[in-house]
Amino acid sequence: MELEGGNMVEMEGDELMEAHGQICKHIFNFINSMSLKCAIQLGIPDAIHSHGPSPLPLSRLVSSLQLHPNKTQFIYRLMRLLTHSGFFVLQEEGYVLTTSSHLLLKDNSCTLSPFLLSMLQPVFVEPSHFLSAWFRTDDQTPFETAHGKSFWEFVGNKRKDGDTFNAGMASDARLVMSVLMGKHTSVFEGVESLVDVGGGTGTMAKAIAKAFPQIECTVLDLPQVVAELKPDIPNFKYVEGDMFDAIPPADALLLKVANILTKPLSAHSFIPLRVKLGVTHAADFGLRGILRLLTKKTHKTVIKQFNLKNVIK
Repeated sequence: MELEGGNMVEMEGDELMEAHGQICKHIFNFINSMSLKCAIQLGIPDAIHSHGPSPLPLSRLVSSLQLHPNKTQFIYRLMRLLTHSGFFVLQEEGYVLTTSSHLLLKDNSCTLSPFLLSMLQPVFVEPSHFLSAWFRTDDQTPFETAHGKSFWEFVGNKRKDGDTFNAGMASDARLVMSVLMGKHTSVFEGVESLVDVGGGTGTMAKAIAKAFPQIECTVLDLPQVVAELKPDIPNFKYVEGDMFDAIPPADALLLKVANILTKPLSAHSFIPLRVKLGVTHAADFGLRGILRLLTKKTHKTVIKQFNLKNVIK
């Protein structure tokens, strides 16, 4: 496409339709995540799983969901979209689960359903509508622009939303721990103390404490998250605090970082300046940080170690 005299030169048909398609794809991308949320709320993955190893016919699926009679005809459209997205497979006899939808089952110890429902709450999605407004304010985050307060203040005052968020974080942590404890236990060799930074209710740290009794595990999180929680393991405790102020000294830090950027980043990029200043007192311990990096490019979980001395400079 070129501009000539300030006016757009007429595009060829194929080029025009390709541009139209790209725009439409971005306009309607939200339908994918909301359709998956709908399927979980209706209990579709569990209905297919409960049917057993044989495929579940559409008619049996519809009858098991307790839908309004006027809405049963639309389930096929929902299933067609989710099948196209790879969450279900339509065989001749009916629908079966995929690896992804197995992770959405309620009775799966590593279920991610709470995580998905947490992240797609209206209050957490609403800030995306305020991105342009955020760029014109001095607010720290779009969440603050949308709700008038920081994310942590909000979930601290809204018990229901906070509980939903913590449940989502815990479900994600269980999946990560299943991978970490299965293939990457060597990262804990020589570690005698560990701090789970922003560890929520302590799902990950508890699993480590149980598996490695010799490691003293600490969960650092905000008061509204851990104030009422009581440790039930001898080598496990909660500490109230803000990671941006200070992190307790330990042999290792456990950090969860969602990296949605496509270019590789150094360890410096994951530790904000205030954190660097807050943990300088721990530099002499030769800390190792265990990072879980979720990259949009690879969609793989990577466990990586770095020497915190290289971060605190």
